[in-house]
Amino acid sequence: MKKAGYVVLVILTVLFLKTFLHADIYDKSAMNNSTSSQQELLFREYPTQITKTENGVDYSQSQVETGNFGGTIVFSTIGEGPKTFNPFNAKDNISATLSEVMYDGLLGTHPVTGQPVPKLAKDFTVKGNDYIIYLRKGLKWSDGKPITADDVVFTWKNIIFDGMGNTSTRDSMIIDGKLPTVTKIDDYTVKFTTPKPFAPFIRNLSSPIAPKHIFEPAVKKGTEYFDGFLSTNTPPNKFVTSGAFKIKEYVPAQRVVYERNPNYYVINKEDKKLPYLDKLVYLIVGDVNNEVLKFEGGELDVIGLQGANVSRFKELEKHSNFKVYNMGPSTGTMFVTMNLNNRKNDKGEYFVNPKKQKWFRDKNFRQAVDFAIDRKNIVFNIANGLGAPLYTAESLNSIYLNKNLKPYEKNIKKSEALLAQSGFYKDKKGKLFDKNGNLVEFDLYTNAGNTEREAIGVMVKQDLEELGMKVNFKPVEFNTLVNKLVNTYDWDMVIMGLTGSPIEPNGGKNVWMSDGTLHMFNQRPANSNTDDKFVWEKQLDKLFIEGALATKFEDRKRYYDEYQRIAYEEKPFVYLYSPLVISAIRNKFKNIYPSMLGGLTHNIEEIYIKDIKK
Repeated sequence: MKKAGYVVLVILTVLFLKTFLHADIYDKSAMNNSTSSQQELLFREYPTQITKTENGVDYSQSQVETGNFGGTIVFSTIGEGPKTFNPFNAKDNISATLSEVMYDGLLGTHPVTGQPVPKLAKDFTVKGNDYIIYLRKGLKWSDGKPITADDVVFTWKNIIFDGMGNTSTRDSMIIDGKLPTVTKIDDYTVKFTTPKPFAPFIRNLSSPIAPKHIFEPAVKKGTEYFDGFLSTNTPPNKFVTSGAFKIKEYVPAQRVVYERNPNYYVINKEDKKLPYLDKLVYLIVGDVNNEVLKFEGGELDVIGLQGANVSRFKELEKHSNFKVYNMGPSTGTMFVTMNLNNRKNDKGEYFVNPKKQKWFRDKNFRQAVDFAIDRKNIVFNIANGLGAPLYTAESLNSIYLNKNLKPYEKNIKKSEALLAQSGFYKDKKGKLFDKNGNLVEFDLYTNAGNTEREAIGVMVKQDLEELGMKVNFKPVEFNTLVNKLVNTYDWDMVIMGLTGSPIEPNGGKNVWMSDGTLHMFNQRPANSNTDDKFVWEKQLDKLFIEGALATKFEDRKRYYDEYQRIAYEEKPFVYLYSPLVISAIRNKFKNIYPSMLGGLTHNIEEIYIKDIKK
């Protein structure tokens, strides 16, 4: 019955997204629409904050119940911790999460409807290619200086559009080789203009806004200096922020501690400034097992649960001080990918061994790997049945999911036939060789400490060894793995995951475009000007450009269906499975509104402790 309940929840989740998220993303009347019967079954209705002007300040007023001030909430992060606290430099999920805690964007995303909602901006209008943003008046940075249009224009023009730090946001906004423009109309009004109508633009306005008076000196010193700006060695008192919390302490490999920002612009119904909590703490834990032990020992308040732990936690929940929430299918994807890079470094050396290049760049080889993997076995053994096999580039809850791409079973005979077509053969001992007599041997990486991916790695290794391949499975530290993928390119095959959005495929542009910073399967060095793209890579480039320029959902759906079809056939990523997102949080925390899009603590400033000890 437990598993049946989860299946029902998945079905309802998909129905809900279909009902709600097909609305035009510029239709602000949908922002407060929360009447879906599916939503009522899935999640508590989350009341959108409203603007309330007091003494010349345009506050965002919380509409949830008022609570107690004080206390701490403790989260965790797996691995060795962040590489930076600069949100514009973050290239990994941990650094992005821990830096963006401190900085708000102009807009956010409603955690249930998926519609854009005001943050630093009070309102916005769209007139053709012009996006007029009206800032909240009277807001202050954590050091007391005003937040104005100058900060917005500087952030977008001099950091994002000028390509400082991580260029993912910039890359996703290039339209026909051109970037949008941003101009100041007055101290609290900004205008963005796109070269053409650009459907995903408004969602990019969730990017953090930087305090000009702090960031401008670093920008003027150039890219090299900026890359080290606000590093993990920066004293906490040097951070000037706009978010609900600002950094107080960082102890490498142990913890990151944030304290409430007294100048935060959200107030409660009694006009008192939020957040309620005094501190927000991230403990840096080595691996998932340690994370579970710390939660059970009371050191953590929130934990994301892998499938193998869910049944036990549901049983413990009956007589413990926490509640388990199921938020539906993951909005991200998990996959195996191969290094298709056939280029050379500055020393004239290939990034990848030439014989391996030939294997990985062979479509038959990639498809053989795909058909050899037993996805159902992964779901059953790794996720304890709490998930579903994944075959497509879009997540199972995406409104753009191409349903014409059918699932299939593991098929070793088909894998062997595909390999044979490309001249691969087995010797008498069952070892696989290519047509030139080279033993098929390669390294398979994933990030150490993530027990789920480590277990998947063992199973993938076993599946591929049925084909006679020799697979050297090597879990490595996450930051080391990221460096291999996007900087040194010295890897063969990897198990990874990417976050995603079920309402906007353009967020994956930097993964799928041939010049994207996360085009990891065929990463091109910055100085690479050669036109050596696969035909299907060129097709993907065109589809993502045209898909972003189309403004109607039906038109965009056709482009994104086609990109999924290409990915399904060419297999640059071999997708594995989609787990259910299940988390637990202590019962003492109130104003919890679970959401598929936002998780458990998307409204961190509104969360409070019921019986706080003064």
